[in-house]
Amino acid sequence: MQSDVNASLSALHKGPNAISVFFPCYNEQDNIGRVVKRATEVLKVIGADYEIIIVNDGSADRTGQVADELARADNRIKVVHHPQNRGYGAALQSGFRAATKAYVFFTDGDGQFDIEEMPAMLPLMERYDIVCGFRLDRKDPIMRKLNGRLWTKLVCFLFGMRIRDIDCAFKLFRRDVFDHIKMESSGALISAEILARATKAGYKITEMGVHHYPRTAGKQTGAKLRVILRAFRELFALYNRIRKGQ
Repeated sequence: MQSDVNASLSALHKGPNAISVFFPCYNEQDNIGRVVKRATEVLKVIGADYEIIIVNDGSADRTGQVADELARADNRIKVVHHPQNRGYGAALQSGFRAATKAYVFFTDGDGQFDIEEMPAMLPLMERYDIVCGFRLDRKDPIMRKLNGRLWTKLVCFLFGMRIRDIDCAFKLFRRDVFDHIKMESSGALISAEILARATKAGYKITEMGVHHYPRTAGKQTGAKLRVILRAFRELFALYNRIRKGQ
């Protein structure tokens, strides 16, 4: 895919190139090193003015230590530590708030996406405020894929959106979007909340297909029943708040 990155280079120089890239991580000691290395390679190829942020969400393994070692070796890498696991939404909130560049991109620290596909999003920022990835061939168990499809349909129905993959962890934003919308969810609702509030505020959103790869190390945590039930409960509470203008 190196040719895809090189093809994006000329377009990038005509558009934004100051970007914060962050990775929310929970127990990703075997993934975060290679994910950050890959991001550094891609960001250098496209000539970006960049920073990389690792959000260690209270990991019980060596994720925090690995992240600190990466930061000591490169002053463009910084780490945000949560002393305890606070949830996916809290990790995203910390990443967005730590970002200092004009554009902010995030993807998970599990290595299931290839950041080489991110540069193709950058030229779209000339016309849009948010670019959402959608998984072209989701490499997850059938029930997880079914739950994701139904969740996306429900969220889009409630908030009047047309988005194919609400929770795809491959998104690019204008950083100043977060100066004008609230983020309250600390759990799995966070992507739905951000996109619903951004839609309500009139921000322009577009989509781009991205490839999804099987997890090669670590364990998924987002499909636990209590996480899913909490997200549904919070979804309807969010709907009521947004409807009331809160």
